[in-house]
Amino acid sequence: MPALSTGSGSDTGLYELLAALPAQLQPHVDSQEDLTFLWDMFGEKSLHSLVKIHEKLHYYEKQGPVPILHGAVALADDLAEELQNKPLSSEIRELLKLLSKPNVKALLSVHDTVAQKNYDPVLPPMPDDIDDEEDSVKIIRLVKNREPLGATIKKDEQTGAIVVARIMRGGAADRSGLIHVGDELREVNGIPVEDKRPEEIIQILAQSQGAITFKIIPGIKEETPSKEGKMFIKALFDYDPNEDKAIPCKEAGLAFKKGDILQIMSQDDATWWQAKHEGDANPRAGLIPSKHFQERRLALRRPEILIQPLKVSSRKSSGFRRSFRLSRKDKKTNKSMYECKKSDQYDTADVPTYEEVTPYRRQTNEKYRLVVLVGPVGVGLNELKRKLLISDTQHYGVTVPHTTRARRSQESDGVEYIFISKHLFETDVQNNKFIEYGEYKNNYYGTSIDSVRSVLAKNKVCLLDVQPHTVKHLRTLEFKPYVIFIKPPSMERLRETRKNAKIISSRDDQGDAKPFTEEDFQEMIKSAQIMENQYGHLFDKIIINDDLTMAFNELKATFDKLETDTHWVPVSWLHS
Repeated sequence: MPALSTGSGSDTGLYELLAALPAQLQPHVDSQEDLTFLWDMFGEKSLHSLVKIHEKLHYYEKQGPVPILHGAVALADDLAEELQNKPLSSEIRELLKLLSKPNVKALLSVHDTVAQKNYDPVLPPMPDDIDDEEDSVKIIRLVKNREPLGATIKKDEQTGAIVVARIMRGGAADRSGLIHVGDELREVNGIPVEDKRPEEIIQILAQSQGAITFKIIPGIKEETPSKEGKMFIKALFDYDPNEDKAIPCKEAGLAFKKGDILQIMSQDDATWWQAKHEGDANPRAGLIPSKHFQERRLALRRPEILIQPLKVSSRKSSGFRRSFRLSRKDKKTNKSMYECKKSDQYDTADVPTYEEVTPYRRQTNEKYRLVVLVGPVGVGLNELKRKLLISDTQHYGVTVPHTTRARRSQESDGVEYIFISKHLFETDVQNNKFIEYGEYKNNYYGTSIDSVRSVLAKNKVCLLDVQPHTVKHLRTLEFKPYVIFIKPPSMERLRETRKNAKIISSRDDQGDAKPFTEEDFQEMIKSAQIMENQYGHLFDKIIINDDLTMAFNELKATFDKLETDTHWVPVSWLHS
């Protein structure tokens, strides 16, 4: 082949040479097919980009900055000595004072240390014992700091080879771009790994520091670019990789708590997703069980778990009834409560794993988010709600319940209750117009969806007090509910703070509220535990009502933030 012209000047770059190469080769190519191949190969955009990067790096390597001085300390000392023999003007005095300051001396000393040191990386020489037939082997060196390499390995069941199973997004291996899923690992720091188990190799890597040399046979399979980093999920369960026997590498796992927001970095693996905590500056991802895998595990484990239904005794409020109390003026009819007709059984179809979420901030012209209050009987939920209403009657509102009982002389339709016929009530039930409903003394009572809409339409915050199993039915684009769980304190604090209090939902034969009993406290705590275990993944906020004033202040602060701050909400609420 003839010598190739390098252009008009000796400084012609490799990029120009590459661009001119097909034309110079044309007379020496026999077939049009070969010529087309050459044009395609040398005209490849990615090749041009690599050459451009090479030229830039080569240019900046030549232009690398070098220190002008290596002995600034000695020069400063000489200058100070010289100035001492000069007439001491104000400028000379100021300069001498500056040169004598310890921080200036330290700065000059650091300058000299940096100037005299070579910071180029010093890597061990390439091995010279590579077999000639191994023309596809790659020798890769990664400088490992204290962070893990960010790759997992496995033994191929058919060939017995050690292969790269996954690359952790943002890890050292991922950032290098040199190791890929499917690559076969032959050696680590000169140690053959064909006869070793993955656990042994991981131990070698864990003990290695500095530069690590890998001998790798590249995998044939090419990785397809995945859509990553744009998906955020809310964790609906606690997870500790150290307690997970199924995880391929515990060190690569990412621990999280219920309610944490996670950023999904990769879903390439159907079983193990890669994620990091939202807002975490560390780019390295960790392994978490995928939604499908976690749901399958929980479904298999479900028969072993005895789900205790949340039962409400006849003398206790169902919690649903509490929604009406703030609208009632006739306290005498409040001496016993009806049961809610809807089942309190845990819905076994719901397996809480993750929920895809997105940031949301209420706009000024939007309706307020529905606020749902949940808590066991006697926890003080009604007192907190009453204090909120009193604090700003123009801003907060409650629903007016429906009933089929006859209106009393002192009552007004639409104030205490909305009075309707039994037939109409039953028709509305069939048409799913009630959030909750129940029966007491042969009369129906219920909270309708329209009564919630009515409060929100008045540009008020609607405070809704319901049983926890109804919450999931309210989680819609229309209401965007914010769910607050009012939780009781410890048994000791209950005895201390409620010893003189009375439970409104339980009355004696004269219609007076009864004092709390030890049984009431036990049932309150037990009921709260069941609510939290079964429905805790639906709660946005938990407030412990230890002290009523402190709990109210926390509740009020939560409401203020709800109206001004950005919150994570289900994607379906904004993209329906």
